[in-house]
Amino acid sequence: MSDYLLYPAIDVREGRVVRLRQGDYAQETRYDDEPLALAARYAEAGARWLHLVDLDAARVGGYTLAPLLGALKSSTRLKVQTGGGVRSEADVEALLAAGADRVVVGSLAVREPGRVASWISRFGAERLTIALDTRRDEEGRWRLPVHGWTESGGKELDVLAAAYAEVGLRHLLCTDICRDGMLSGPNLDLYRYLCQRFPRLAVQASGGVSVAGDVAEAKAAGCSGIVLGKALLDGKFTLSDVIAEQSPC
Repeated sequence: MSDYLLYPAIDVREGRVVRLRQGDYAQETRYDDEPLALAARYAEAGARWLHLVDLDAARVGGYTLAPLLGALKSSTRLKVQTGGGVRSEADVEALLAAGADRVVVGSLAVREPGRVASWISRFGAERLTIALDTRRDEEGRWRLPVHGWTESGGKELDVLAAAYAEVGLRHLLCTDICRDGMLSGPNLDLYRYLCQRFPRLAVQASGGVSVAGDVAEAKAAGCSGIVLGKALLDGKFTLSDVIAEQSPC
C-alpha cells in the first residue's frame, strides 16, 4: 500500500473523550484529555488524519460535534473523517460544510444501502467512508449491527460490501466489534479476506490494536489504514513512534 494512513481516534460522549468496550455504552472508560487538546497533540506527533466519532449521536441521531470540528479545522492541519448520527443527505452536506474531509456513514448504510449508495455519486467517493462494523454470529456469518451496535441490522458483511463496491465505494471502515476496546489484536484474517475479495476498496482496520506491531501487520494484510484508539489513550505506544516506523505516513 503506497499511502498507508494512521487514524488516531477521538470518541466523544457528553463532551468527554471516552472509549467503549465492544461498543457497550455501559462499559465506558473516560479520559482526562480534552478533545481539542488531544487532537492538537496528535497533530504535533505527525498525524495527518483524525477519526472523530460522536457517540451520543450514534445512538439517537443529531450530530453534535460541529463546533469541535470547526475548531479542529481552524487550529490544526488535520484532515478529519467523522460521523455519528448521520441520517440524511442533509446531514452529510452539513458535516462537509462544517469542515469534514470525509463523512462516516454507519447504521444508515446498513439499513438503507440503496439510499446511501446514491450519495457516492452525489458527493464523490473521496468524501464518504462507509462503516460496516461487524460481529460474527453462531453460524459463522459476519452480521452488521446498527444504532451504535445495539441492534441487529439483519444484513451480512459480504453482501453489503459487494453492493457498495459495485457502485464505486472507495473507503470502507470495518470494525470487528468483539475486539473493539479489548486490546486483543486486530482481526487480521478478516482484513486479509476483505482486501483480497474487494481489491478496489481502501479498507481501514479498526478494533483490537494493542501493540505497535499490529499497525504493520494490518498494512501487510492489505489495509489502506488503521484506526488507533484505546492503545494510544492507554499509552501502549506513542503515535510518533508508530509514524516513524510507517513510511510514508
